[in-house]
Formats: sequence, C-alpha cells, structure tokens
Amino acid sequence: MTSATALPARLSALLPDLSPWRSSADFRLLWVQGLVTNFGSFMALIALPLQIKELTGSPLAVGAMGAVELVPLVVFGLYGGALADSADRRKVILGTEAGLGLLALVLLVNAAMPDPMLWPLYLVAGGVSALAGLQRPALDSLIARIVPHDQLTAAAALNSLRWQFGAITGPAVAGLVAAYAGHATAYTVTVVTFTVSVLLCLRLAPAPPAEHARKPSLRGIAEGARYAWSRPVLLGTYAIDLAAMFFAFPNTIFPFLADELDAEWSLGLMYAAGSVGSLVLGLTSGWTSRVRRHGLFVVFGAAAWGLAVAAAGWFSNVWLVLVCLAVAGAGDMLSGLGRSTIWNQTIPEELRGRLAGIEVLSYSVGPQLGQVRAGAMAGWTGTRTAIWTGGVACVASVALLAAALPKLLTYDSVTDADAVRRRQSSPSGV
Repeated sequence: MTSATALPARLSALLPDLSPWRSSADFRLLWVQGLVTNFGSFMALIALPLQIKELTGSPLAVGAMGAVELVPLVVFGLYGGALADSADRRKVILGTEAGLGLLALVLLVNAAMPDPMLWPLYLVAGGVSALAGLQRPALDSLIARIVPHDQLTAAAALNSLRWQFGAITGPAVAGLVAAYAGHATAYTVTVVTFTVSVLLCLRLAPAPPAEHARKPSLRGIAEGARYAWSRPVLLGTYAIDLAAMFFAFPNTIFPFLADELDAEWSLGLMYAAGSVGSLVLGLTSGWTSRVRRHGLFVVFGAAAWGLAVAAAGWFSNVWLVLVCLAVAGAGDMLSGLGRSTIWNQTIPEELRGRLAGIEVLSYSVGPQLGQVRAGAMAGWTGTRTAIWTGGVACVASVALLAAALPKLLTYDSVTDADAVRRRQSSPSGV
C-alpha cells in the first residue's frame, strides 16, 4: 500500500462500524425510533428543570427532581427487568412509549395554563422515571437478540451516536425554544415525537420470551441479583458507573452555572457539550470493534469524565467550561461502550432482562442521586465548588474501585469464560 492510499485507509478504519445496521432490520428500526424519541425527550429534559427554576428560583427544588425520580426508577427498573424476561419485549416497549407520550401531554397542558403549577412537574418526573424503568430492560436486552455477537460493540457505538445526536440537538433547540417560544412549545415537540415513535414501534417484529420463562417475581429478581453479585467484572461496571454519576453529574445545576458565569445564553450549549464530545468519539469509533480489553474502557473513561468535570467547575471562562464538558462526554462515551459490550458479551439470554434491570439502576440511579447531591451541595458551598469537588471525588472513587475489582481491568473478550460461553450459545452470530 502506498503512502497516498495508507492515510485514507487509516481514516476509514476510524469510521463507525455499520455492520449491525446492514445485518438487522429491527436494529435499523429501533435506531430510527430512538433518534426521534430522544430528540423529544431531551426537549422535555431541558424544559422541565428550567421551568422548575423559573417557578421556584431554588437549586434544591431543581435537584429534588432526582429524589422524586429515584424510588420509581429502582422499583420499576427491577420489575421491568423481570418483565423483559417473561413478556414480549416489543409489547413492553410499545406500551411504555405510549405512556411517556401521555405524560408529555400532561406537561403541555400544565404549561399552557395561565399559572402553571409546580406539583404536576414532579408528578410527571416520577411517572417518566417509572415508565423508563419498565422500558429500558426490554430495549437493552433486545439488542443481543437482534444483533450478531461479534457486532455488539459496533451496535453500542451506533446506539450511542443516535443518542448523542438527540442530546446535542434537543438541548440546543430546547434552550432557544423555552426562552423565546415558551415551555408549552417545547412540550408540544415532545408529544409529536412520541407519537411518531409509537408508530415506528408498531413495525417491530414480535420478541416473545423464552419457552420456559417464568412470570415476574421477587425470586426471579433475586436470581438475577445473585448472578450479578457472583461476577466481579459485572460488579465493577455497575459500581464505577454509579460512583462516577453520583459524584460528577452536575447537569441539574447548569442553569445556575450559566448565571454565575454571566452567560445565560450558554445553557443549551452546556447541556449539549458532553454529547458533542461523545459524538466525536462515536464518529471515530471504528477502532473499538477491534479491542478486546473492554474493562479498560470502563475505568479510563470514567476517570476522564471525573477529571474533565472537575476542570469545568474550576474554570471561570465559559468557553473553557464547554470544552471540559465535551471532554467529559467523550470519557463517558468510552466508559459506556465498555459497559455495554461486557454486558452483552457475558450475560446469558435467560437472565438478560433481569440483568438489564440492574443495568438500568447502575446507569440511572447514579444520575438521580447525583442531581440531589449537586443541588444540595450547590446550595451549601456554591455552584462551581459543588462541580469541581464532585469531579475530584469521582476520580478517587474510580481508582479505589478499580483496585478492589482487578478482574475488570484484566477482562478479555476472547478468553473470559462467560464471554466464551455466551459466544458459543449465541444463535445470531459467532
């Protein structure tokens, strides 16, 4: 190969691996459906805390969203995992998506009132958390069924790209829409996107449970928890993500950070910056399909996230803050690719739904608790101090957990016993 052709070849090797898109019609459908619904979800995700801020002016009131969302997420996330192993996953996804659309309609009606009320915002936040807890295990556990085993990292990268696109465009547009057109307009967009999403979900192929699947029960949930507890690699992915999000998830206090930096215009960019970093990594993720040591992704990505968040809290220049948030997003993307790949490569099909329920808790409970921590600490020490100290605590906790669970660092997808068994039993690929 000549030097003239070597550079394009190297660049093409960095591009995302599109194998899952080509090999699975259901994956393509879920990808498009997720793109639509993510855009609308992020519109509401920005408009909701911004509306609470305008109604109360309190960082603690905004952070309290995390407390309201926590219990429904835990309860319905665990139940949703058991449900995904015992019901048609397509029906679970379709029903919960319709329910989320109805909750968006409640937000729209409340925002259109002459004097919007505060309590419906918390009620909807809890309802969204419950439905998301029911839905995510079915969504996550479906991927390993419809995508060949050797394409799971590529599928995780493509799904992250889809999510990041909504995370960039949704907040950026929502900040402008909420500021200039009102919250009702933002919620209207959310309702429309969920309507389109439901129509797309109707086209998914049925995904019935295994032949001998049992009904959801506490015993079944406990069986999944025992399996996770017996696998140090899985424990490491859960624990590191929980710690990283608890200590270094400052999104809920971004409205106050923008005010403190005298850059109210930057609010939407703050919410979108992390996704920009994730998107850049995703667009150059072709190399990740050739990596075997995915535990290193988890550890180094989470540490990079914490360092960048700490820097974002330290700097007073808004552009430097935005750059740091973008770097944090790239770290989070890398860690997420590692977690998703390890989960899909090692967990047996009969436990996939219940373990997906635990996964939902690992990557969702952390941000909810992180919102409470960030809001409470910002009210006590100030916004920027709450951010940078959380980033430092994140790095320290990741280092301690990596030292306590060394099997995560040595995980190899070719030699790990669980990964070998899962690959041999996979009906959809080698």
